Amino acid sequence: RSIPTVLTVEELLDKAFSKAKKAGDAVVDKDRVYRTRKQMTRMVGSAGDSLSSTLLEWVRRWPSLDQMSEFDVAMVEAAVGCDDYKKNLAALQWAAERSQRISGEAQSKILRLRDIDGFHKARRHAYGRLSSIIDQISPQILWLGDARDVLRKLPSTDPFEPCIVVAGSPNVGKSALIGALSSGEPQVASYPFTTKQIHLGHFTHRRRVYQMVDTPGLLDRPMTERNQIEMQAIAALEHLGDVLLFLIDRTDDSTTPVSEQEHLLGEVKGLLPDRRVLLVSTKSDLIEENDSQDDHRISSITGEGLEGLRADLIEIIDADRVEDPLSLPDHWPRQDEN
Repeated sequence: RSIPTVLTVEELLDKAFSKAKKAGDAVVDKDRVYRTRKQMTRMVGSAGDSLSSTLLEWVRRWPSLDQMSEFDVAMVEAAVGCDDYKKNLAALQWAAERSQRISGEAQSKILRLRDIDGFHKARRHAYGRLSSIIDQISPQILWLGDARDVLRKLPSTDPFEPCIVVAGSPNVGKSALIGALSSGEPQVASYPFTTKQIHLGHFTHRRRVYQMVDTPGLLDRPMTERNQIEMQAIAALEHLGDVLLFLIDRTDDSTTPVSEQEHLLGEVKGLLPDRRVLLVSTKSDLIEENDSQDDHRISSITGEGLEGLRADLIEIIDADRVEDPLSLPDHWPRQDEN
């Protein structure tokens, strides 16, 4: 969410040349030749500095893939593509360096000239070259502007707090469960490619915040046939969470047949062989007792089974366990002595 606004090419150039004009207008010298030389030199320098500093600031403030968690990298890959992400930021770095070089070359040229017309001509020539450089990266600037809108909508989690991923087929009650267990209003983030949304909720136990992340409904079909929304869900499954809750709807009116839901469960377990998976049967208020071997039966409407599920999650994650009480992690929650 700290990714900066990306200006259009026109806005970027207008900003640079407006600053350059102000820099030129600030020059005071009684000698017309010296005054004009200083004006043109400062204008070229200011324009180059403005373009370069703006582009480099964009590069600096866009998160580095090398410093992201595996989950965040997977989300970027699914949403906009990591290769495009790196290439387009690299184009801005190149344009920033070229702008500085063009500005420096123009300043040196102006200082060697002796006539006023030559000063103005050199300044106009430098402006043209700077504009050409920015025009060359206009596709990359447009891409980054669109990517920013997409990336700002992706879920954000705290890597230092326990995390529970909620998965299952469409309409099995994932967002309803998160809403029922959450301490406050769940955060809703719209997915960029569809009207589907992801819900982020949390509950607190002994000052620890337990995060809950739902995933867009996965369909029971081969990985190669899954769309970007489903791939983001896979990213959450593979790289996030201490426990996976797999929700299954065993009612007669379930959107996805129970056999397909169970097949999907088998695929998810194969994808995450080392992850603890709890099988949770939802909408228990709509079904009679069954002989399925589910870990929990819940109803987000009546509240049946919710407290038992919460207690089980806290026990499984065991976030309060401390190996050495004299050496707590930096992120461990503390209370001020005062």
